[in-house]
Amino acid sequence: MFKIQTLNNISVAGLNRLPRESYEIASELGHPDAILVRSAKMHDMTIPDTVKAIGRAGAGVNNIPVADMSARGIAVFNAPGANANAVKELVLAGMLIAARNIAEAARFARALEGDDAAINKAVEAGKKQFVGMELPGRTLGVIGLGAIGVQVANAARALGMKVIGFDPSITVRAAWKLQSDVEAALSVDDLVARADFISFHVPLTDQTRHMINAERIANMPDGAVLLNFSRSGIIDDDAAVTALDAGKLYAYVCDFPSNLLKDHPRVVTLPHLGASTREAEDNCAIMVAEQVRAYLEDGNITNAVNFPDIMLPRQGGYRMAVVNRNVPNMVGQISTDLAEGGLNIIDMLNRSRGDLAVTLIDVDGPCPQQTLRDIAGIEGVLSVRYLGNGAAADGAPA
Repeated sequence: MFKIQTLNNISVAGLNRLPRESYEIASELGHPDAILVRSAKMHDMTIPDTVKAIGRAGAGVNNIPVADMSARGIAVFNAPGANANAVKELVLAGMLIAARNIAEAARFARALEGDDAAINKAVEAGKKQFVGMELPGRTLGVIGLGAIGVQVANAARALGMKVIGFDPSITVRAAWKLQSDVEAALSVDDLVARADFISFHVPLTDQTRHMINAERIANMPDGAVLLNFSRSGIIDDDAAVTALDAGKLYAYVCDFPSNLLKDHPRVVTLPHLGASTREAEDNCAIMVAEQVRAYLEDGNITNAVNFPDIMLPRQGGYRMAVVNRNVPNMVGQISTDLAEGGLNIIDMLNRSRGDLAVTLIDVDGPCPQQTLRDIAGIEGVLSVRYLGNGAAADGAPA
């Protein structure tokens, strides 16, 4: 029986992917095998030694101490792309809100007073101040071409916009999904100099913090629109407000209200709605629950932010999963310990990512506890799990 601790309300659609006959799920329980989380801050949390995996029902993992988990051999999973459509739709809404001055117009209409005849007269007199622009023919710059950025770029093309994108780390999978007429920018500076609208889809790191600053805003076309549904901090808000006040920027739409932004007439702030749809919450929970289950039961890894992807189908035998530092002769030492334990290897797969490596091994018989202890004792081994010959039965040595 695996124990799963939930730190937030996780969608029932996701929890239903964990069979109750082999999974106990609760917000309060001792010795959990895995933790499922959405927004709860885990940096100051004491994470039990029994935890083998953490699943974030969303894309960002800023609330999880990933480096510390890596040092302990704990896999951290997320759900990239599960909320992509929800964020894409909000970016499109943000472009339309800015282009047609919808928020300002709505505030104007709400403040109208008098009888209907007076209101109609005020509407006709006041609507000219909200004349906007149409999207076809305008240029959208997309910074970050992951699952969300690709969908935003393709949707903008369908609206008749010209699209330029920048992502030095774009994956082959993402590139295949991108419309062929999306133009590649040479750099962030190249992109911002040519885009009427700029949308950001990158994590907040030391490299991306204040990616948009006063210098880059000065190089943008006059009347540009900033759209940030990624992370607060990517745009220097002080620089953006200064540019709005000077008329350099036309509008700023973001998902991160602050005292500086929330009342500005040319800023539209939303209460972090990017992934706030029932469908996105279900999709994220389903994806991360299935990934955690695959890891606990078979050692297979998909979408871990700190471990390599690894997939070894079960074809009989008894399985072990080893997490270790990515140093020479690890596989050789593990193989030697298996041989000394009288075990023959049926199948083996080793994958590495940065400083970590994962090895899945199927052997021809049950693994003695002494062999597990020997492997766990190899310098650089972070965790050893014995997964048995079917649905996992964790027998890792103490």
